[in-house]
Amino acid sequence: MADVLLLSAADVRAVFDLPAAIASQRAAFGALGRGEARPAPRLLLDGPDGGVAFCYVSRLPGTGAVAKFGSVTPGNAGRGLPTVSALVTVQDPVDGWPVAVIEGEAVTTLRTSAASAVAADHLAVPDASRLAVIGCGPQGRAHVGAIAQVRPLARVAMACRNPATCTAAADLAAELDLPVETAPSARDAVAGADIVVTATTSSEPVVLGAWLEPGCTVLSVGSFHPDRTEVDEDVLARAASIVVDHVPTALEQAGPIVAGIRAGRLKPDRPRPLGPIVAGLAEGRASREDIVFYNSVGLGVQDTAAATVIVERARATGAGRLVTL
Repeated sequence: MADVLLLSAADVRAVFDLPAAIASQRAAFGALGRGEARPAPRLLLDGPDGGVAFCYVSRLPGTGAVAKFGSVTPGNAGRGLPTVSALVTVQDPVDGWPVAVIEGEAVTTLRTSAASAVAADHLAVPDASRLAVIGCGPQGRAHVGAIAQVRPLARVAMACRNPATCTAAADLAAELDLPVETAPSARDAVAGADIVVTATTSSEPVVLGAWLEPGCTVLSVGSFHPDRTEVDEDVLARAASIVVDHVPTALEQAGPIVAGIRAGRLKPDRPRPLGPIVAGLAEGRASREDIVFYNSVGLGVQDTAAATVIVERARATGAGRLVTL
């Protein structure tokens, strides 16, 4: 029988800080860009009321297989529960036995925002200082701290579904010592922004291309399914460069990409992968004035890179609890 390390969300947060998360995502996308990663096709299963179950499996050099199974359930917001729930399992690279089971929502929140920080670092103009975040849930909040790790933020505007009662901006301003404010609308938040993050589960555009300033970088993390489209067609039309985390997956599952191709407005060969850019094999942007659009659907290699670091640090610090299966 095998001893398996159980790691709670608190354990994850104790051993996996933001710099470590960002480093893990640089490693993941660098490996993808060099052709060293082995991602399996992502599985999605539609559920009731707009819910989606998902499963990722992948390997990186020197790691065992890592799998994440979970769900995105928009209705959980009304139940006082997280929208995303998941478990991550880690196998030994030699004998294949399970070595860890990790609470996956904490992993997802950290690795997703950290990956966006990596994308922003390679795609945004070097002196980008004005950030707009559409969505004030866990991902929206996490993205403020993550982007602040790679760009000197002088202004952060957050657009919440109910700005009159949203406390995200005030909480983050105190926590991060940043000038974070609640915008009255998404359009007000985006006005003048150098970087725009959309972190919603919306099936309708929450950011329009007409709002964007030259040089803006848009990072969409909620358009992870064909029916999730956080940006309108003008965002893609105005973008000089369209970057995705994984081209084959994006062509099938990234809402704005799927919609653009289906309507004949976007050629399938236009989206290009982030991996080679992170690996130093391609440029992130051609001009300071370019608008760049990045669509992340989420990849198993991100979880593999994150889980590998989490397990190593948990073993070193004694975090978690061992059980025998």
